[in-house]
Amino acid sequence: QVQLVESGGGLVQPGGSLRLSCAASGLPLDHYTIDWFRQAPGKEREEVSCIDSVDDYTYYADSVKGRFTISRGNAKNTVYLQMNSLKPEDTAVYYCAANRYGVSYWGKGTSVTVSS
Repeated sequence: QVQLVESGGGLVQPGGSLRLSCAASGLPLDHYTIDWFRQAPGKEREEVSCIDSVDDYTYYADSVKGRFTISRGNAKNTVYLQMNSLKPEDTAVYYCAANRYGVSYWGKGTSVTVSS
């Protein structure tokens, strides 16, 4: 059974950091392009970052560039999203998705709240 589970969310003050994890069972994440999306209340879902399955090419939305870093875990079936210099506007539910050959698997999300 394929399962993606996000973790690492929580409440953090502006300027703080969090590291989100996307852990998979039932599929090898290193063979998949992994996307991180987020959705804030009342807003549309936004792609935050992506790491490619071929050469680990990375993409970042302008809103997070320079602050967020996506990476694959060594010897672990996990992808991370390191989030630094967090802002209140980063508050959202963050989801990871694994994509390959037009098939996508999604996690249920982890909530991030940036507030003082």
